[in-house]
Amino acid sequence: RQAAGIWLSLYRVGSLNVASSLPPASASLDCLVAEQGCVQEQSCMVIYRLLEYCAAEEAVSPLGSDARMECLEAQHSLQHYRPLQVCKCQRGSRREEHCLRVYWTVRFAAYDEYDVSPYEELKLNLVRNLEMSHMASIMAASSLSVDGQNQCLKAAQDCGLYEKCGSLRSEYVVACTKRATVSDNSCNRQKCHKALRRFLERVPEEYSFALLFCPCSDTLCGERRRKTIVPSCSYEESARGEEKVGKPNCLSLQNYCSRDELCRSRFADFQHNCQPSPLSASGCMRESRAMCLKAYAGLIGTIMTPNYVSNSSTEVSQWCTCEGSGNELQGCQRILNMFSTNTCLPNNLSADLLLLITCNSKIISVILSFCVCVLK
Repeated sequence: RQAAGIWLSLYRVGSLNVASSLPPASASLDCLVAEQGCVQEQSCMVIYRLLEYCAAEEAVSPLGSDARMECLEAQHSLQHYRPLQVCKCQRGSRREEHCLRVYWTVRFAAYDEYDVSPYEELKLNLVRNLEMSHMASIMAASSLSVDGQNQCLKAAQDCGLYEKCGSLRSEYVVACTKRATVSDNSCNRQKCHKALRRFLERVPEEYSFALLFCPCSDTLCGERRRKTIVPSCSYEESARGEEKVGKPNCLSLQNYCSRDELCRSRFADFQHNCQPSPLSASGCMRESRAMCLKAYAGLIGTIMTPNYVSNSSTEVSQWCTCEGSGNELQGCQRILNMFSTNTCLPNNLSADLLLLITCNSKIISVILSFCVCVLK
């Protein structure tokens, strides 16, 4: 803990000037590029390395008041280095976690900063293309009933016909069902989460979303849909064998999430893209349910993994409770309400998209989960 004070005594952040001679950065600047530029500037590098130390120490245990003040002073000084303040990261990129670590390092201790996404914004025309092509094909493939067929079963069969989808789905099922040890029925949740993220990041939404959001009219289909992400490993807790333990408190869950750069980022992205609005026709403040769907799916494979609450409901929720929240009950209920009462979420998607999207009267092949759709 004394290292921060010693470092700052040698390089007082107040005497550093990292704003001069630095060109302004565009909003789409990658944080890895911004970091590289910073470490090439001596004055910027000194502050940045100090903030790395602050973040690493804070992750272990809360800093003392003096050390924390010095870290916040360093953070304030680094605000003059614009590239690190405006940089973003790419979803699912090979170096995503490193990029996110940079993003949050310069936002030291800002654990409540969830109103802005750390990920690059997609251009409006690209978002609209997602709405009309990806969402159209997903709904065409998953919502058109074929002789009363179980649509979640059909989505799984379609996934199996596409090699990448089938192999990556098998990979996460194995990772999420394999015992951690011979004598223990519990799974390796970290491997399960990693495999789930890999599946959702690499498989086209036409297949992955058809599995996650397939429409059901009976409990058998609903149970298959609920078990798609292997809840027994991805979020439920198991004490011994099949014995279940109680749900964690939602505030504790969020606190754990805030200490993990990836979870923290996916949760911030979810809140940014899934803000509900009663004044919007889509129910979303940002007018894009496609982006909300992607953000919701981004939570799967993190500590904040959501899922359907039962096999007979389209309601989704976190696996947590507000019991024992005391005077923080309102903040805890806010977390639950992000899912249970959110008009922008997938549990309200199917009916609205079916009204918005119509296909030609003849159903063309849905083996590849694709249908050319037009608006009425």
